[in-house]
Amino acid sequence: MSGPRSWIARRLLLGAAQTAAVVLLVFALTEALPGDAAVALAGDQPDPERIAAIREAMDLDRPAHKRLADWAAGLLHGDFGTSLASGRPVTTYITDGFGPTLLLAALTVALLVPIGVGLGVLAARHEGGLVDRLVSSVTLGVYAVPEFAFGVLLVTVFALRLGWLPPTAVGYGTDLLAHPAALVLPVLVLLSRPVCSLARLVRAGMIDALASPYAAHARRYGIPGVRIRYGHALPNAMTPATQQLARTIDWLLCGVIVVEALYVIPGLGTVLMSAVAERDVPVVQGLAVVFGVTTVVLNLGADLVARRLAPRSEVAA
Repeated sequence: MSGPRSWIARRLLLGAAQTAAVVLLVFALTEALPGDAAVALAGDQPDPERIAAIREAMDLDRPAHKRLADWAAGLLHGDFGTSLASGRPVTTYITDGFGPTLLLAALTVALLVPIGVGLGVLAARHEGGLVDRLVSSVTLGVYAVPEFAFGVLLVTVFALRLGWLPPTAVGYGTDLLAHPAALVLPVLVLLSRPVCSLARLVRAGMIDALASPYAAHARRYGIPGVRIRYGHALPNAMTPATQQLARTIDWLLCGVIVVEALYVIPGLGTVLMSAVAERDVPVVQGLAVVFGVTTVVLNLGADLVARRLAPRSEVAA
């Protein structure tokens, strides 16, 4: 038991170090932004007194290392700071935009797993046949289309030409569950690339597992093919797929920003874009930390699940 426990301890320590690195990197990048945030916030015709007042409110007159220490200490207590544009706590921006973003991500993942795994298994069962070639060709073609271009195509066809679905979520607010039609196109865009990569990964893993000596030995003993496929081949194929799924969820954080901008969905991506446009540094920092820490946690969870599915395989620390 000491082996697994020590491995988990190392992964947790690595996750803590990565989280600290995320905080440091976010602060350094926002410090390196071009221009003067105080001048940008002062308006088109700022006077020196207003610039000085904003600089004092932003603590820009203090050394960077002291501001970093205060900000990091606040993060440990759940204090992400205060918006420079509105005076509201940054946590309110996060909580307001969290609902739509979480809904989009949850719907995408809930559909991604059965569709991606199902297509991968279907293609592997018909390796080299018409179904395999069709699934491989379609997934490769869809994966090659950028999300923004695919989203514009869906809007043009299903919203503007056919009129089946709304082109944006304007007027629906944050309660998108009450208007499911507004979610169809965004979820399709978010699903397009992850489904393709997951299906191809599961297909390759299933084919390798079904061709392994273990599977051949099981067939010689008369074990049913269904048990071999789903009791042995699929769990082995899901080990790398689990890590790919974590990277996909991580990618969703970036993909959601594009989709929310395209379909005007009031989530975290929209909040981040507005904060960047307004040079609202505390909001940008808070959202960047949320995205970064989420990435660290997802990758740590993926490593733990992969270790559980394949306990003999060594997962890189």
